[in-house]
Amino acid sequence: MKLALASLLAYTASAFGPSTAPPSAHARKPLISGNWKLNPQTKEEALTLARGIASAITDSTPDVDVALFVPYVFIESTMSVVGGKLSVGAEGVCPHSNGAYTGGISTSMIKSIGVDWVLAGHSERREIFGETDYYINAQCLKILDEGMSVMLCIGESLAEFEADLAGSVCATQLKKGLKGVRKEDLDRVAIAYEPVWAIGTGKVATPEIAQSVHAKCRDILAGMYDRETANMIRILYGGSVTPDSIDDLMAMPDIDGALVGGASLDINKFGRIVNFNKAGSLAPAN
Repeated sequence: MKLALASLLAYTASAFGPSTAPPSAHARKPLISGNWKLNPQTKEEALTLARGIASAITDSTPDVDVALFVPYVFIESTMSVVGGKLSVGAEGVCPHSNGAYTGGISTSMIKSIGVDWVLAGHSERREIFGETDYYINAQCLKILDEGMSVMLCIGESLAEFEADLAGSVCATQLKKGLKGVRKEDLDRVAIAYEPVWAIGTGKVATPEIAQSVHAKCRDILAGMYDRETANMIRILYGGSVTPDSIDDLMAMPDIDGALVGGASLDINKFGRIVNFNKAGSLAPAN
């Protein structure tokens, strides 16, 4: 019989154990990003949303990088209305430079319109579109070779989570996704841990669970490269991130930001996430 989700969450936190990584989050600038996916439905709606999000970034906003990953057709128009307050990235890319790849978008194409950030490895691309670790690695290498930055998404399914395989799944996806990536290029790499069972379900890993997996990922990166390099890489949490959960997530030492799905389509919700309370909602008042 399967354990209840809450029990599994508690078990997984203890199973990972403490990380050997020092809490050096203060050296990493937070990155709050939104993934619009197949939304919104018109250019006008996209521009209204982008303007509203940009207006939520003010002088009182924490010292944070903000990025929006939007459908290709909205990239340039979105850039034109955000006033340089945030980066506008692509939701994916074809790893081929040119040729007979109908529907493909190359890195040189999106770089030519000013794109700096690209997503790779999102679970929806893995599951729905059949993108393999090999293909995702080719994307990462091509994006970096083009001089852009990549956000590599990793995360386990519910079945893998219930089998206590979160750590091994993340290790495999990290090692295969970053195969051949040079240490000197890692300043243009961010990792987004998105437990598949939490994406769009309303279920969110507790801050402690997310922290334990992030710390494990940082240990894996330290083994692949070295501890100093691992401590430099930003690791974001994604999976039904909301205004109610962001403060406590961002209070964790190894959580360096968020990749936000549904809430990034709501100006007020995403604005609140961008303007998170750095001390965490559970912190005692001064």
